[in-house]
Amino acid sequence: MGYPGLRSWIGYVVFVPLLVAALVALGRSRVRVAAGELTVGRAVLPLRHVGRVEIVDRRDRQAALGPELDPAAMVLHRGWIGPLVRLEVTDRADPTPYWVFSVREPDRLLTALAATRH
Repeated sequence: MGYPGLRSWIGYVVFVPLLVAALVALGRSRVRVAAGELTVGRAVLPLRHVGRVEIVDRRDRQAALGPELDPAAMVLHRGWIGPLVRLEVTDRADPTPYWVFSVREPDRLLTALAATRH
């Protein structure tokens, strides 16, 4: 039955917080607009190749990630984050037609994109 008393809980006290921290670290992806580039996770797109940008609501998310999704699109979807952003790639040398990614504050991202592109 293991160790009696307090010693039996030491493993849980140590490993459960480590497991939670590992899951948070693995599930974290940054979305940044800086130095003339949009960075989503590990993908980088120069702002000069950003075309039309639209916010996809929670209720339209299933269609955007299902029947409407182009297989060549770059997707970074995190299910626990509600809205998606669909961003057109205007670089003709890039085979990716658009990016679809989850973002917590899509309005703030659109403001940052508009401020840096002009």
